[in-house]
Amino acid sequence: MSTKKTTLFYTVLIVIASIAVGMVIASRLDLSPSSSAQTVTLPPANSAPLGGPIDAATFRNIAKSQSPVVVNIQTEARRRTRELTEFFGGDDFIERFFGGQQPPNSRRRQPEQYTQGAGTGFIVDKDGYILTNNHVVEGADTIRVALYGSRVDSYPAKVVGRDPITDSALIQLTEMPKEGLKEVAKFGDSDQLQPGDWVMAIGNPFGLSHTVTVGVVSALGRQLIGSGVGGREQPMIQTDAAINPGNSGGPMLNVRGEVVGINTAIFTDQRSANIGIGFATPINLVRELLPQLRTGKITRGRIGVQVSRRPLTESEAKAFALPNRAGAVITSVTKGAAADRGGLKPGDVVGEYNGKAVKDSDDLVNMVVRTKPGTTVPLKVYRQGKPLSLNVTVEELDLVEEQGLQAGEEPEAEESIETGFGMELAPISAEASRRLQLPAGISGAIVTTVERGSGAEAGGVLPGDVITQVNNKPVANAADVRRELQAVRSGETAFLLVWRRGRGTGTDQEIFLTLTKP
Repeated sequence: MSTKKTTLFYTVLIVIASIAVGMVIASRLDLSPSSSAQTVTLPPANSAPLGGPIDAATFRNIAKSQSPVVVNIQTEARRRTRELTEFFGGDDFIERFFGGQQPPNSRRRQPEQYTQGAGTGFIVDKDGYILTNNHVVEGADTIRVALYGSRVDSYPAKVVGRDPITDSALIQLTEMPKEGLKEVAKFGDSDQLQPGDWVMAIGNPFGLSHTVTVGVVSALGRQLIGSGVGGREQPMIQTDAAINPGNSGGPMLNVRGEVVGINTAIFTDQRSANIGIGFATPINLVRELLPQLRTGKITRGRIGVQVSRRPLTESEAKAFALPNRAGAVITSVTKGAAADRGGLKPGDVVGEYNGKAVKDSDDLVNMVVRTKPGTTVPLKVYRQGKPLSLNVTVEELDLVEEQGLQAGEEPEAEESIETGFGMELAPISAEASRRLQLPAGISGAIVTTVERGSGAEAGGVLPGDVITQVNNKPVANAADVRRELQAVRSGETAFLLVWRRGRGTGTDQEIFLTLTKP
């Protein structure tokens, strides 16, 4: 072999070896994309028409085949009762925040109370993912899951994602059984359901695990006030299959054994037990949210309007000069919101949204919340009897702000927001802004509680501090602060910029703090 050929051969060999070594190093350091990264996709749903005979073995077979995917959930929550004056009222507030002798974080701790809860869920992925109700796991400090037929009492689990609007939550086992999970739930099509269809519920009522009840669909599209999020109630399936406390989060199954709903609530008398009226969230609403639940964040759109929830009457449609009774009547428009900037006004009737006809107000709400924030959509509206075309750029829905934790309302003690750093937050209300004499335009969240020995205390956070930036990002409200702080992993550092009222000096300060998450 000639010298030139030999040199070329070794050069190529060195390059190949270098690439191989580089790939190994990169894989060790996680510098290159992982080929095993999970793709978050929707689980398949069977939309074939329901049919076929029902015999003596139908429900027996469903119970036998689907009970293994149903789990029992036990939760425990630690709560500490406090009075509002602890961070918003009275002389104690003045002493603590404006130069009193008592150190802000040396206040007397109230005794902690423990509450236990129980519910149901069903396995949707062999990696340990389980669907249940949000209200089953909301606020829980510990979650344990008992599997059907398991020799182990229960396994620990964590919350992956929650959605208050549909009252759904995705949790995941943090310890798996040695034999793994062999069965997962099958999804049906809740849009196919009709009143009179047979359905089955499997759950954990009153702690009686894997109880099977059977009934029919009593009605569809029920607006259950008090479920999910006030003002954004979702259409529910009504059933007379017995549902009791503890059934929450369990599956409603069709005659093929497919999940068509998540049992959520009951209408009852003072006995707090079943009287034949139960409600389930249609599974189609939750199924399409699963990819977002697995990422831990639900993103929805809003345009900043309120709509009349009452269907248009024939006479009202004529008064609006509408071509038919379809449409959503705008009752108010939030100043400065997307709808306001797009030209919508109270009294407008939205007939089309993004090229699709709007049947009623609920239809418009569903269209908007499903739109990706930042999307500009065309609207066809009727104003004083005349058609008009507008364009609106959809914003992101902030549930915390929308549900009354915004300016003008005082948060109750149990509504304080946990951060994982040993401190609790509250939104900047009008009253808190007045008491703290906050500068105009300041945004973020007020620190209400700092625990002894916590990462927040070690970092120098004090009650009354207003967090305005997290990791060099401005934060608009308490929801932003919580989201950014919860994204910090254990052992990692968070940088805060806080506004602090001068304690006895009268000099306000912006202070940069460094916190380590326990």
